[in-house]
Amino acid sequence: MISRFPDLFKVLRRRRPPKHFHRRHPPPPRVHTMSESDLRPPEHQVAGHRASANRLGPLIDGTGLFYKPLQAGDRGEHEVAFYEAFSAQPAVPPRIRDAFFPRFHGTRLLPTAARPDEPHPHLVLDDLLAGLEAPSVIDIKIGACTWPPSSPEPYIAKCLAKDRGTTSVLLGFRISGARVVGSGGAVWRTERPEVKALDTAGIRRVLQRYVSSVDGDDLDCALAAAVYGGEGGVLAQLRELKAWFEEQTLFHFYSASILLGYDANAVSATGGAAGVRVKLVDFAHVVDGDGVIDHNFLGGLCSLIKFISDIVAETPGKPPLGRS
Repeated sequence: MISRFPDLFKVLRRRRPPKHFHRRHPPPPRVHTMSESDLRPPEHQVAGHRASANRLGPLIDGTGLFYKPLQAGDRGEHEVAFYEAFSAQPAVPPRIRDAFFPRFHGTRLLPTAARPDEPHPHLVLDDLLAGLEAPSVIDIKIGACTWPPSSPEPYIAKCLAKDRGTTSVLLGFRISGARVVGSGGAVWRTERPEVKALDTAGIRRVLQRYVSSVDGDDLDCALAAAVYGGEGGVLAQLRELKAWFEEQTLFHFYSASILLGYDANAVSATGGAAGVRVKLVDFAHVVDGDGVIDHNFLGGLCSLIKFISDIVAETPGKPPLGRS
């Protein structure tokens, strides 16, 4: 769908021959002996296509690995090339790589329900929410512009319509989906039509709902201080990420998302930032930064920080349910 962006990994060309990064196809994925019964769609998935008998989608195996089907056309190849380059890029601080990006374990051919007789290549990544007993998660696409500069006109038109029809252009980000576990174990999810219709007020409501411990429509934001604020909370991690984006000129992250996650049971019980995670995902449209700050992503990140900061500042201090 998009060009191969021949300058994307120019820094690494000095490390090994260009052909390793500019092949026409990704390297042959390793054939994995895992059976279809070992794999299942992640229950905490909130955006993208869910794996089914008729459709490819991400899978997990219960051991802490996440399998993402390679996308069609150049996008799958492009994302593999990004992970290879990013993993080996010496200019990326180890703390940034380890804290905010999925660990890349290569590619594998896996059987799927959608194509049982045709194993499909998958990216093998860390399951970013593994180990959370009751994961509450929200997927936030960052950037007012979600298409790379060299995209074909039909693709630009499609993305521009979606960006203008959501909060991307106005706020610099939009919510793609959310899953919230309430204090009683009930699960609240966004529905796709609802997500597409979110305006500024709706975005704020979802961000409030994400840290509310009371089931139903009451937005008490009782978990805001624990999840969003404090040492190790969402804001502290987003600000650390922002500091890197204020300096890094290696990559421009078009159509990438920030995934927020926390263990609802642990946070409700302890009142601390138990298992709060902030991760970047979806790199099929990353391009070479060419020595320029990624203002598109940075602007959206700053906007998200402002929204969350306002929620924390406006929330009366009170312990979450389950904490006396």
